[in-house]
Amino acid sequence: MDTKSMSTDLIEKIAQDDPSCHVIAELSSWFTRPADEVDEKLGPERDRIAAALNEINARQRGGDRQAFYLQQLLLSRIYQLHMLLPDQPNAEGSAVLHEVTRSLERATLGAESERTDVTVPASAAQSPEAYLTWLKQTARSHRAFKHPYYTDFVRNRATAADLRDYAIQESVVDGRFDDLLAMMQVGTRGAAKLEIAGNYWDEMGNGRPEEVHTFLFNKILQTFEVSESELEGDLSAEALLSGNLAVLLCRYRSLYPEAVGFLGMTEWFVPDRFVDVVKAWERLGLPEVGIVYHRLHITIDATHASGWFHRVVLPAAGSEFMRRGMTRGALMRLNTSARYLDERLAAAEGRPARGG
Repeated sequence: MDTKSMSTDLIEKIAQDDPSCHVIAELSSWFTRPADEVDEKLGPERDRIAAALNEINARQRGGDRQAFYLQQLLLSRIYQLHMLLPDQPNAEGSAVLHEVTRSLERATLGAESERTDVTVPASAAQSPEAYLTWLKQTARSHRAFKHPYYTDFVRNRATAADLRDYAIQESVVDGRFDDLLAMMQVGTRGAAKLEIAGNYWDEMGNGRPEEVHTFLFNKILQTFEVSESELEGDLSAEALLSGNLAVLLCRYRSLYPEAVGFLGMTEWFVPDRFVDVVKAWERLGLPEVGIVYHRLHITIDATHASGWFHRVVLPAAGSEFMRRGMTRGALMRLNTSARYLDERLAAAEGRPARGG
């Protein structure tokens, strides 16, 4: 990760008179230092750093889109330290960085919680089966379901440039789904453990390196000649949030119920959405090697979603604690997906996005 060049790009991309931008660049510049060095140098700066983050979080709560982008960009960069094997010393394990991370995570979860009504009707709480039926009905009635970005724009009107941008935005979840499963399965038992393991093994190409799903997804990026710098620099705030939430919910055991709901919705929506992507790919006559990933997931994720609902959700749905958490995670996925797709559609059509 070339944090120096990313910091320069950020300062050029965001208003240069915004002090928050320089704080993000400053913190990013420390990511390739050993954790002990970071704590020694930045430890005395804790109050200043906390104040700067509090300002960014407050601006985000007030609807400041630039602050929202900065908040999610920094959190995404921090998560890269935990998701990639380093080729040089890095700041993973820094106490100061942990404080920064928790500030951003609390703000991110707080903002989504304000948008999320986790009330589960009494009728849905009577049995796990009733809960699952209610959860699916709730998803089907959400505007993220059958969103026109996919059903109309991608399927019928998207250009190759539009699909290129789509692949970049999707990389924050699709490009590391295997690692999300690996993180969230820790501590599970029984049917849930086996279902997650089976899902993970499919992600691993069932032991065939050339069929590992992240390898296949990267074929899309290679088809469009997407550079490493574009994989960060072209991401929108809503895309960054989607990727950050996936990591956040999967890495903490206390948020396991939310991860179940979040990834369950992700798996369930994939087949229909990817049919539209394949149709667009065929319409444009793009290289076949770039669409293998999407073709594969049309069938495999239908199986995964069914298994997830019946072997992970249902066994857990007898617990009120689990029902509330799974509902919260599912709604977070639905809400963020809807805002992200609204943003993508508006950008493609050259008009302002609707409010969150």
